[in-house]
Amino acid sequence: PNNTNSATIMQLSFASVSLLALTGSATAFAPALAGSASASASAARTFSASALFGITTESSGEEKTESFRLGFKSDDAVISPWHDIPLKGEKGYNMIVEIPKMTCAKMEIATKEESNPIAQDIKKGNLRDYHGPIFWNYGCLPQTWEDPNEEHPELKVFGDDDPIDVVEIGSKALAMGSVTEVKPLGVLAMIDDGELDWKVVAVAVDDPLAEEYNDIDDVPAAIKDGIREWFRWYKTPDDKPLNGFGFDEKFLNVAETEKVIAETNEAWKKLKAGDTEAGKLWIN
Repeated sequence: PNNTNSATIMQLSFASVSLLALTGSATAFAPALAGSASASASAARTFSASALFGITTESSGEEKTESFRLGFKSDDAVISPWHDIPLKGEKGYNMIVEIPKMTCAKMEIATKEESNPIAQDIKKGNLRDYHGPIFWNYGCLPQTWEDPNEEHPELKVFGDDDPIDVVEIGSKALAMGSVTEVKPLGVLAMIDDGELDWKVVAVAVDDPLAEEYNDIDDVPAAIKDGIREWFRWYKTPDDKPLNGFGFDEKFLNVAETEKVIAETNEAWKKLKAGDTEAGKLWIN
């Protein structure tokens, strides 16, 4: 009974955080509720952006099953979205979109599989879904890596062994697998199960909000609070503890964000060159 009550309380708390995120800013969140039509239009736009790099995606297996994979190709040759897509584009950083806003399936680049396709995360033999939708587009920056062998000098925790994550707060839903150039605005140092898991806050360079937002102080407090609290609480329905945050839970500014991205890019370069032990990661 105690475990049941605890799970119920955590689910209610997560629901409250979800409500906070949704009510925080009509500009940032309301477009995500407009329906599949806007998402489809955005998908066409973002796949066009991918085409600039000669990149296409190809799915295999059935969605919402363990067999589903979204692979990447360039000129009909299979590529790794993590290793072969450049970190920077013409106007910003290249974000690989793993999870479109207002969806629940926990999709991610499979760092240990050949060519690193996007697949749904599996925990304890079960496909992983969020207990409520994420209100922003979520993905990662290619050619970055949070080194699990490197201790952060101030936070005294090690990297989470993944590419650096991006939370894109623009007005459109971006298609899974799309390559979208983004403008970084700030970064949050999340501590997840004792590991450092940076969350870069960014906006697509072609989004109207990109003209308004240039640094983290330009982002409304309600959006920042929504992001932090969503990531604080999102695992609690599974009886996991709250996530914590470094630097007094503050978002670092864009200058510090650029430094963090550069550090993770350097870590990736060492990994790719063989200077750092890859373990089970696929890096060829």
